[in-house]
Amino acid sequence: MYQTLKDRLRDALARHIAFAYHVDMDVTLERPPRIEMGEAASPLCFELAKRLKKAPRILAQEIANALPEVAGIERIEVAGAGYLNAYFARGAFWADLAKEEKSGESNPGSGTGGGKIIVEHTSINPNKAAHIGHVRNAVLGDTLVRILRHAGRRVQVQNYIDNTGVQVADVVIGLLWMEKRTPVSVKMMAMEPHFDYDCWDIYAKATQFFAADQAQATKLRGETLRAIEEGRGEEAEVAEVVADAIVTFHLRTMARLGIHYDLLARESEILHLKFWDAAFEMLKKSGAIVLATTGKMAGCWIMPAEKESADVKCGEEATETAADDGDDEDNMQDKIIVRSNGTVTYVGKDIAYQLWKFGLLGKDFKYAKWKGAPPEETVWATTSLKSDQQAPNFGAPATTVYNVIDARQAYLQNVVAQGLRALGHAKEAEHSIHFAYEIVALTPRCAAELGYELTEEEAKKPYVEVSGRRGHGVKADDLIDKLEAATMQEVRERHAEMSEAEQVQTAHIIAVGALRYFLLKFTRNSIIAFDFADALSFEGETGPYCQYAVVRIRGIRRKGLETVGAAIGAVSTETASALLGGTAGNDLWELLLLAGSLDQAAELAISGQEPAFVATYAFRLAQAFNLFYHKFHILSEPDEQKRGFLLGLTEVVERQLLTALSLLGIEAPEKM
Repeated sequence: MYQTLKDRLRDALARHIAFAYHVDMDVTLERPPRIEMGEAASPLCFELAKRLKKAPRILAQEIANALPEVAGIERIEVAGAGYLNAYFARGAFWADLAKEEKSGESNPGSGTGGGKIIVEHTSINPNKAAHIGHVRNAVLGDTLVRILRHAGRRVQVQNYIDNTGVQVADVVIGLLWMEKRTPVSVKMMAMEPHFDYDCWDIYAKATQFFAADQAQATKLRGETLRAIEEGRGEEAEVAEVVADAIVTFHLRTMARLGIHYDLLARESEILHLKFWDAAFEMLKKSGAIVLATTGKMAGCWIMPAEKESADVKCGEEATETAADDGDDEDNMQDKIIVRSNGTVTYVGKDIAYQLWKFGLLGKDFKYAKWKGAPPEETVWATTSLKSDQQAPNFGAPATTVYNVIDARQAYLQNVVAQGLRALGHAKEAEHSIHFAYEIVALTPRCAAELGYELTEEEAKKPYVEVSGRRGHGVKADDLIDKLEAATMQEVRERHAEMSEAEQVQTAHIIAVGALRYFLLKFTRNSIIAFDFADALSFEGETGPYCQYAVVRIRGIRRKGLETVGAAIGAVSTETASALLGGTAGNDLWELLLLAGSLDQAAELAISGQEPAFVATYAFRLAQAFNLFYHKFHILSEPDEQKRGFLLGLTEVVERQLLTALSLLGIEAPEKM
């Protein structure tokens, strides 16, 4: 609602200036520091004064006097040396929110409009269990999708499965070479309930083994990677079993957090359906990549740095990443596109994938339903076999692509964008957005709770880093289990009257809310130090605090409130204007204005690429409601009209807070 009025005012001002002064200019609107100064202010007259050689305040007065009526704006006043301050019609604002409440128009979009947007997130290497760093990726990506769809964008969610990469190869080597298993025994092993945990340990052991003999590691990895890419032998058979099984584990883990996907884009099809071959020819033909003939990278196809010659980084400066899931500490050879042994690096396949996303490759995948999808879910996956005729049109080109990937992969993302530019697709490179985020670590207290032995020096640090490659980290399922167990204990103490099923469901909702909010309240460029006690607190900026505000409202309703529609409908616009007007009504007006500002928070989250804006909004609204609850005696208010208004305001806050929480992927339980 707030954003709608701002947009109306901005458009009206821009049209008036163009008509009255024959000047086209962008109009900026700011929130004044105090409610007494209005709800929106513009400094446009200062810029206009420079162009027209006229005093800003005189221009402001002219505009304030001549501006045509804007729906929802009560008046415009001149302030200071030339600001235009707009005052919203408080009663009309209330009436519009009441109309939304009755008609169910609180969600401004169904997610079907505009050009197609692809959000690729999670994208865990299918070689081990998901960990807390992956959860941050998935929660950020899922929340971005929810906000975009709320704003009416058409979004497709993709999860890239690197099933032919180095990490899968290392697990295959661990199983076949170190543990001497057969493909049949691996298939049996993959049916065990903790296969992803077993592969976690195998991957760590393989990493340690290779570190002790790098020459052998290079040889084994090269041979295994080639076999996997070509789809031959026991290596390829085991790689498929491992990757498919672990992807299914990942889907189950993320489903516990309310995270779902439209398409699993598997790297193997990029190879088997000749996506890479087509991209390789395009890159060679354009000169985007060249064959290195000297130095350490002789025999490799490389992408030289922009504005540099091809051989500048053919040596110690050129590195290629293994594209691990955020815990690769070696950062090896990221400018290599094709290795000297003929295998393709992660970045090479990613360029082909990115070209496909934008409809620039001239090819499409085949699609089939993923057999390991969580119950009652349909998840599609790419395949090299026959395509299911019921598959959606995943190949339709996107106008914007968000790649949710660890900030440490920034250079690789730049290489992918460089590849697009080198092929003449500058616009697509610009709309290929690296939605980066920093690592998730643990507070020393949390690390100790999880059984890590910390040195005296580590115990004094603000956070303790973890590494899946070394086998150290917080597995996502363990984290969720621990949060649910801690919450379950609290729920049982507070609500012994609940059935066991109700207690379990309530504990799950609170635990997921605590985890998702904790990961979202920090800006993406912040390193998060996770802590169980901080996340589960019912006080301060936490998920449970926001959830409890909703529970408090529901508690009021259980004491005999009318329905949402009746509560709001009982209050006329005139009555609302009187109660909201003047200094006495400012407290009520500020709460209503905040409740109506969800659309602005969502728009800021999109334009600023920062979901934390919505998390902050939810907390501020919960906090403002709690202050309102303690200041106003809602149920015992003797004036019937005012009581109806207070009840209606309570219902508006609940609806807006529930919507904000849903954008964060958080539910509110009935009781806490």
